[in-house]
Amino acid sequence: MRRLSTFVAPYAIFMVILVILPLVIMAQYAVFDKEGQFTLHFLLSFTNEEILNTFIYSIGVAMETTILCILLGYPIAYILSRKEMGFPAHLITFFILPMGVNMLLNTFALVAVLDVLHIPLGTTALVIGMVYNFLPFMVQPLYNSLCKIDSNLIEAAYDLGASKITAFFKIVVPVSIPGIVSGVMMVFMPTISTFAISELLTMNKVKLFGSVVQASIGSDMLNYGAALSIVMLLVVVITQVLLKDR
Repeated sequence: MRRLSTFVAPYAIFMVILVILPLVIMAQYAVFDKEGQFTLHFLLSFTNEEILNTFIYSIGVAMETTILCILLGYPIAYILSRKEMGFPAHLITFFILPMGVNMLLNTFALVAVLDVLHIPLGTTALVIGMVYNFLPFMVQPLYNSLCKIDSNLIEAAYDLGASKITAFFKIVVPVSIPGIVSGVMMVFMPTISTFAISELLTMNKVKLFGSVVQASIGSDMLNYGAALSIVMLLVVVITQVLLKDR
């Protein structure tokens, strides 16, 4: 037990200093004004029509991005996870390699590509950029889940008369649900909170919820920025609660 405590201590210190303490400070800014008086004014700013509309729009973009990432990422992960299809195991590295590159660099490169393709910067470019940046975060957990499928289960389903489509939806999809849930969490929430991608791909014409938070903090309106961040945190927690048992 003492050895265990020794190993746990550094992680506990890390959690307190870099996770819990910043959250406490953020909550303090959200519910106390500059005079130290308790107030809900900053939290209620979320009900502002412009902010609320931005939040709803961000949810829509996040949902669209997540759905497209699933539709594109699932076939990629499935094909690469099936050894019988003859693809080398290390090929998955090329699909998740962009995760190791800064998103700003990826987005700058995408801006140049869109310019060559004569695709104007705007909402369409924003969705393309979101999918381009977050697709690897969907492919990796899906690939990990699909690799765990015992091929003997699929063969047994075929022997019992199941078609390929039936075996896919009865065996493959249910086993891959944890990967889908992980992928949704890794794509949906960052899409709402990002701001740099939307600024670069829409020339600052389209604002996501993360842009509002960043603008508040950049304008020295820390209380409003902290309050909106708390709202975002609550959305993350609710989403995790809804998906944890899936």
